[in-house]
Amino acid sequence: MTGRSFGPRLTAGGVEFRLWAPNAQQVEVVLDGATHPMLRDDKGWHAAEVAGPGVGARYRFRIDGELEVPDPGSLFQPDDISGPSEVIDHAAYAWRATDWRGRPWADTVLLETHVGTFTPEGSYRAMIDKLDHLVATGITALELMPLADFPGQRNWGYDGVLWYAPDSAYGRPEDLKALIDEAHLRGLMVFLDVVYNHFGPEGNYLGGYAPDFFSDKHTPWGNAINYRVGEVRAFAIENALHWLRDYRFDGLRLDAVHAIPDQGEIPMLHELSREAGKLAAETGRHIHLVLENDDNIAAVLDPVTDPSRGQYRAQWNDDYHHAWHVALTGERQGYYSDYADAPLRHLARALGSGFAYQGEPSAHRGGTPRGEPSGELPPLGFVNFLQNHDQIGNRALGDRLESLAKPAAIEAALAITLLAPTVPMLFMGEEWGSKAPFPFFCDFHGELAEAVRDGRRKEFAGAYEKYGDDVPDPLDHDTFDSAVLDWRERDGGAGAQRLALVSRLLQVRRNAIAPRLAGARFDTAAIAEGGLLTAHWRLADGATLALVANLSDQERDGGTPAASGTILWGGDWTRIIPPWAVSWRLEQP
Repeated sequence: MTGRSFGPRLTAGGVEFRLWAPNAQQVEVVLDGATHPMLRDDKGWHAAEVAGPGVGARYRFRIDGELEVPDPGSLFQPDDISGPSEVIDHAAYAWRATDWRGRPWADTVLLETHVGTFTPEGSYRAMIDKLDHLVATGITALELMPLADFPGQRNWGYDGVLWYAPDSAYGRPEDLKALIDEAHLRGLMVFLDVVYNHFGPEGNYLGGYAPDFFSDKHTPWGNAINYRVGEVRAFAIENALHWLRDYRFDGLRLDAVHAIPDQGEIPMLHELSREAGKLAAETGRHIHLVLENDDNIAAVLDPVTDPSRGQYRAQWNDDYHHAWHVALTGERQGYYSDYADAPLRHLARALGSGFAYQGEPSAHRGGTPRGEPSGELPPLGFVNFLQNHDQIGNRALGDRLESLAKPAAIEAALAITLLAPTVPMLFMGEEWGSKAPFPFFCDFHGELAEAVRDGRRKEFAGAYEKYGDDVPDPLDHDTFDSAVLDWRERDGGAGAQRLALVSRLLQVRRNAIAPRLAGARFDTAAIAEGGLLTAHWRLADGATLALVANLSDQERDGGTPAASGTILWGGDWTRIIPPWAVSWRLEQP
């Protein structure tokens, strides 16, 4: 794939505008009050080069003399999704971290964040002031929830409709670039969450002039996107390259790819990975692509090959989270029911071979088999976490694990998650044990707002009986405000103690474990009656990383203690292991 099909192109004398509108007979560019006709080719592309305007020009497209729409390839929407699109010159930004080429995947420790609630200011620029905190904590990668332009000022980001335009609620494109540049200067990678399975419900005009964008299949969020159509496929793949090239993101996390049914004869995901790999090879950069995939397809994962050639570094491992959540909270509703029989057994399987479900029937999914064998994959193929935006925000109150489980149990879970040879991820504020909720919020209006509010009520009908009027209204500004992190919690009391714990764990990971991860393999993991967990992994230098943990409220007999090795974390217990105690040991061959 070469060149860029969508969005404006700066020329020597002005701007070339292009729109794929196969169902439109006539398209005009509306620019500074004047209209300019566009020529149509036999593939449905309309194009016009307009002399005079340049960077900063604002424009719309007029379809068949009636409907005025923003450019679906808009690079910026200063006045939200229905306003005019602005011409941006990405080549004009003066990058400072010119020598940055990224970091190997084995170095990755992720912090997932929402720009609007990460700081009181809720902007790209304000995030820069927190980057030193990430470095001091031991985090190596900042992950941003989706930025594609969404309706209104408040949104998780999964309702984006203009995929190429970072939302103006957080700042301008140069502000986002400054954040990424400053992160790179500090040795931090930056990842972006992208959504290629649907468009948001408000502000998407594609169906009117390019209905071939959509198929007759459906996702939980609307019509499926038809990637069998070449122009549609190019729209998504060029978008991924746009974020990686023009903004210099180090990686992308693709949302819910199991909900992309029409990928084409050569799967769109395969081609996207291959094109990103070409960009990495051309630039000498490390570029990392990660999936969310409820189907647990091991065959699409390859954390080793660099650059990528059609596969993906890793997958968000929901199995790992779900097993921990059931074990720590006792909750068994919804998808947690698949783990309720023996959560620690599921946890041991995730630690010992990646997925907990590797082809077994899922009762929550009507008994259909889920997943593929994953034990032959390297542990780096899995991103493990105790919390993320979904697992907090899809709860009735958006409450965090800190409000549901005892501190000793959470700290044991952190000691396992942050030192295991999988890739760890924290959700913003988790590093100091924040209790700030992260409820679902949005900024729709009219009938759509009422439909969202009503849908939320129906989803948590039982919860409303339990919590009364405490379930937050997603349209209320106070719901958004409640999610804003209070950074003062970090600097004293329990927050400072938790942050010190996480920092020490990540220091152990950085010094003793990460340098040995590039060739690490799964070995064994088991859970004994009473909650005694043991696990082993083979590391790149031939050493064995060994874990012993008592995941219970009672002392446990750990049997004969290890005869050799270096203790990386925890105690050198002789048989009796305290409650919620975790020990990591490095055993040389």
